[in-house]
Amino acid sequence: MNNFKKQSKLFLAGALLMYTSIACQSKKRENTMETTKTEASITKAPWGKLPDGQEVSLYTLKNAKGMEMKISDYGGLITHWTAPDKEGKYEDVVLGYDSLSGYLKSSPFFGALVGRYGNRIAGAKFTLDGKTYNLLKNNGPNHLHGGKIGFDKVIWKTEELKDGRIGLKLNHVSKDGDEGYPGNLNVEITYVLTDDNALEINYTATTDKATVINLTQHSYFNLTGGKTDHLGHEVMINADHFLPVDETLIPTGELKAVKGTVFDFTTPKAIGKGINDSTDVQIVRGKGYDHCWVLNQPKKDELILAASAYEPTSGRLMEVSTTEPGVQFYTGNFLDGSITGKNGVVYKKRSGFCFETEHFPDSPNQTKFPTVVLRPGETYKTTTIYKFSSK
Repeated sequence: MNNFKKQSKLFLAGALLMYTSIACQSKKRENTMETTKTEASITKAPWGKLPDGQEVSLYTLKNAKGMEMKISDYGGLITHWTAPDKEGKYEDVVLGYDSLSGYLKSSPFFGALVGRYGNRIAGAKFTLDGKTYNLLKNNGPNHLHGGKIGFDKVIWKTEELKDGRIGLKLNHVSKDGDEGYPGNLNVEITYVLTDDNALEINYTATTDKATVINLTQHSYFNLTGGKTDHLGHEVMINADHFLPVDETLIPTGELKAVKGTVFDFTTPKAIGKGINDSTDVQIVRGKGYDHCWVLNQPKKDELILAASAYEPTSGRLMEVSTTEPGVQFYTGNFLDGSITGKNGVVYKKRSGFCFETEHFPDSPNQTKFPTVVLRPGETYKTTTIYKFSSK
């Protein structure tokens, strides 16, 4: 009987010890993000020079949970962006280069601020108030992402926010006639990294002459941390319609229902499910998804959930909210293995995807689309938020 009591006590003590150990390990996992990095900060460091001698800087932003971003004043580039997986482990989830030289040599807009006009303008021209403006043809017969020296290739005037938030204010004045666009355009963009693992981007602009404007952010994401392609990511797009395109990827003007097509992401599905559907002419033309979805926005300029991407292996979830009427979902169709990016990784087709919040492509030439005209006395103003979590 005494032996039985002794054994019972030993068993209970062992069970208690095991429970305490498991509880401590669980608590440790829960607190990983709080204990590893708790000091929010922003720092600045030199990042090389442009061929003309202009110095380039790189800012590192950290929030209280441990998320870290690196942003350059050259092109407003987001070069690094870490996000936690379901175990609390932070990894870089955006494509790019280890150094400035890569971006200067060749970059398909990795992490860039895009303007004056994000996406394509048909025939590289548009007419405004009776005058035709000719732009550079840099995408077949069309104009793409602002031209030869768009907003992704200029040094932005940059300053740290002074209001307690971790963020940057970027300013650029695009002069009348730059890349063929009319008006002196004064652009201000703020990047704000919040403590709930979100990046809030606020775009504002004014002009002294009627012009067109469509700004966006062009980060390529891979929520595996670049370990595999993106085909297993489960994507949701809050849109009942998308814009079909012609052979040069210019919208035809039709708003086509997604229901019954591979373009239906109203409920989450894997990117790979329809991306190679050779029976869909739109997939063939885009070499995958490279289209603008018309968001289900109840009220003009209302901030809504536009899209999300979930990666099951890591558990990472990214949600994108915006005041814009559309989002371009691009699946890295033109990455071809010719680019070696960060940590020696070769970027092949389907290495990364983009959610580019925007007004519609070719809006200056399509009167049925929401207007992109900005006039003196008006203020262009949009907001987009990328928020990360895990499940």
